[in-house]
Amino acid sequence: MSTPPGNTPPELARQVGAIARAAGAAILDVYHSDFAVQTKADASPLTAADLAAQQVIMAGLAALEPVLPVLSEEAKALPWSERRHWSRYWLVDPLDGTREFVKRNGEFTVNIALIDDHRSVLGVVLAPVSGELYVAALGQGAWLQAQADGFWQRIRTRPLEQPPLVAGSRSHGGAQGSVLQRLIGSDYQLVPLGSSLKFCLIARGAADVYLRLGLTSEWDTAAAQCVLDEAGGAVLDLAGQPFRYNRGESLLNPEFIAVGDGTIDWAARLQAP
Repeated sequence: MSTPPGNTPPELARQVGAIARAAGAAILDVYHSDFAVQTKADASPLTAADLAAQQVIMAGLAALEPVLPVLSEEAKALPWSERRHWSRYWLVDPLDGTREFVKRNGEFTVNIALIDDHRSVLGVVLAPVSGELYVAALGQGAWLQAQADGFWQRIRTRPLEQPPLVAGSRSHGGAQGSVLQRLIGSDYQLVPLGSSLKFCLIARGAADVYLRLGLTSEWDTAAAQCVLDEAGGAVLDLAGQPFRYNRGESLLNPEFIAVGDGTIDWAARLQAP
């Protein structure tokens, strides 16, 4: 199925999208098997699907020009003494939502972002089970391709609805009620969802807010942030500042809120007493 002329993502975004789809196929091979689950040092789960996707993505990115450094959840951590000199690199989570993968609920993603001068300038998020592929490039917009041979559809966020629809983590709880009340009031609906799909739900205009209190890593957010930013939303820390990457030795993110309605002064709401 072809896409109408003038409505396709930039070539690099499509190339990285194809890499994500190849990684997704490797993930599904494991997903449909009797796989084992290991436990990493931080107590998070690891499966053969994480490692298979990592291999596919590393090979795919190595074939692109120019060849750039890659920072990935499933690769050996690189020291800050090396990373501090990077201005442009790939930031990858081969399988975001391994807990959802283990539960076999389909709510996991492949995340690939291009970071340039601390900003996420290209983002690709694939949901292997549904086949939905989200891509975005700085200043050029965000797209959704529902299936591998389908049309590319431009996506946009929506104005804040009443009552707002809040996308929430399925596997990570948090005492977020008081913060949400200050930002959007007490009358809201919560929709649990795993992985970076929460950002994508907002980007496509199907939810309004995602608040995350607790730890995440840079590879958890970078790709989906670009998608949400280019769809008209934002990812902000709780001081109201946009997310930046490769900021220092730690690869942990601050707590944040992802929002869809770009007409609201969310920084002012976050800073209000």
